[in-house]
Amino acid sequence: MQSMNRLLVGTRKGLIVFHKTAEGWSFEADHFLGVPVALVYCDPTTSYWWVALDHGHWGFKLHRSLDLGSSWEELPAPRYPEGSMINAKEPAVLKYIWSLQSTSRGDGSLWIGTVPGGLFLWREHHAALNQSLWEHPSRSQWFGGGMDHPGIHSIVVDPTCPDVVYVGISCGGVYKTTDGGRTWSVKNKGLRADFLPNPAAEVGHDPHLLLACDADRSVMWQQNHCGIFRSTDAGEQWDDVSALKGPANFGFAIAVDHADPQRAWVAPGISDVVRVPVDRKLCICRTTDGGRNWQTLDRGLPSLSYDIVYRHALISHQEEVIFGTTTGNLYASHNGGDRWTSVSNSLAMVYALALSPQ
Repeated sequence: MQSMNRLLVGTRKGLIVFHKTAEGWSFEADHFLGVPVALVYCDPTTSYWWVALDHGHWGFKLHRSLDLGSSWEELPAPRYPEGSMINAKEPAVLKYIWSLQSTSRGDGSLWIGTVPGGLFLWREHHAALNQSLWEHPSRSQWFGGGMDHPGIHSIVVDPTCPDVVYVGISCGGVYKTTDGGRTWSVKNKGLRADFLPNPAAEVGHDPHLLLACDADRSVMWQQNHCGIFRSTDAGEQWDDVSALKGPANFGFAIAVDHADPQRAWVAPGISDVVRVPVDRKLCICRTTDGGRNWQTLDRGLPSLSYDIVYRHALISHQEEVIFGTTTGNLYASHNGGDRWTSVSNSLAMVYALALSPQ
């Protein structure tokens, strides 16, 4: 597995780039100064850098760098086809770019997840809406969680079989295609939606982030509105692996060990209403046995904190674990979370992180 030498940090005030040194992470450059960078992504098949910029009144813009940030090109952002409707009264207009993921087809193409719940396939400077998912019979049961409308925040592609794709929809749940997006099936068995009249409803679940382990693609994880869930059969059945005692339960972010299907990290908070750390103590929780037990990792972190971690702001690579917070703190661990060091305590709100090999 290749080493990752650059850290991309999407913040409320721009893209911040750090590079790895013998002492840790060191500031290198910033880009799009003053503009919210809502999402960052490094395509593992090309090493191209991608960012989604939230210009507020002017909407979302999509940019790509082919040369590690030396230059950037603006690319056409996803557009819903004329006549597309969110519901009977509201036309579908791009509100947010919430996920980017390589199709693993080796041609630089990407899947793009958006609010209001559209999945786009980007290739050759054009993003096409996946009509099969948009017109899925269950879409009328989707609704907005943290956003006003449903949103696709997670896209998982099987690199050994690119026709197999999962998406995480807030609020809809997990959907899977095995034919490259021509048809989709619901994969929410075992999840709970405690906020619905029927918590075991087939549709209407709120995964916060969905991931799969590269070493064993049958093992999937999600940090969910109602706890932490794990599947060992490629999403056919989900099991609640939240801590019965301890903070590992509600949260937005999760990271997995791509070499060890038993190991994962979460960033806990109290609840969706009280968005602060449990007991006001910033920590990351780690499991090494598939969620049967969770350790609280806070060595080197402040004992009094009101930070939380957004869903795309916790990442891991081998023994390196990094997270950024809503008050602009950035922490890294070189030993799986056993000890944390501060990379910066003076950034703007951190939305998303990505690692680049160059």
